[in-house]
Amino acid sequence: MRPIRRNAALAAGALLSALFVGAALLSFAWTPYDVAGLQVAERLKPPSAAHWMGTDHFGRDVASMILVGARNSLAVALVAAGLGMLVGVPLGLLAAARRGWVDELVMRTNDLVFAFPSLLLTIMITAVAGPGAINAVIAIGVFNIPVFARVARGAALSLWTRDYVLAARVAGKGATAISLQHILPNILALLIVQGTIQFSMGVLAEAALSYVGLGAQPPIPSWGRMLNEAQTMIGFAPWLAIFPGLAVVLTVMGLNLLGDGLRDALDPKLEGRR
Repeated sequence: MRPIRRNAALAAGALLSALFVGAALLSFAWTPYDVAGLQVAERLKPPSAAHWMGTDHFGRDVASMILVGARNSLAVALVAAGLGMLVGVPLGLLAAARRGWVDELVMRTNDLVFAFPSLLLTIMITAVAGPGAINAVIAIGVFNIPVFARVARGAALSLWTRDYVLAARVAGKGATAISLQHILPNILALLIVQGTIQFSMGVLAEAALSYVGLGAQPPIPSWGRMLNEAQTMIGFAPWLAIFPGLAVVLTVMGLNLLGDGLRDALDPKLEGRR
């Protein structure tokens, strides 16, 4: 807890991230109202004691939809970041260990993926595979793979010339054993920080896909689709856009602050400055 107390960004990021993760977990057990229930008589009610964030044009409770939407957005972003790390990190370690044509193949494939803007690539994949949360995970995860591969390769290359790695090679250890026993533990902090950054980008990407109708499909609530539905009613029901918009902004800001704070806390080069 000492780095959290000394680092305001880390504390704020951890607090915001915990808040939305807690909201997502809470939605499994309880929501103020049933998100699938339509109450036409309660449509477009402003925020009140009965409905903390108002109701939408179908009479659904906005607060309940944001709680369940947090579950969907965070799950898609987390699994996509995990998929990118699970595939990208081994590729990066392999490229750094083998060099030669293996390195060229991995890096040129990464360049091919990076040739497309991230949002355009995810929209293209989901448009071809079809809308849905699973396809959104795959689309976002595909772009995360080369990100983690580049980070892992760059960090690993700087370690392959260290004395302890040379000593391991002299002792007869192979490239795979060295990568797993000596390289990976020393770049793990960097990968964790990158994971939080990709997590936040995944939340944005999921909201963007849902906004254009390629993310989670009705009746599953989604922050992006809530913003899409609110755009024609923002003049007389602004709460329909304000609350899901704040949810996206605060979640992404919290994860970015968490990533910055973890970088400062885990980077040994900054130890002397703290």
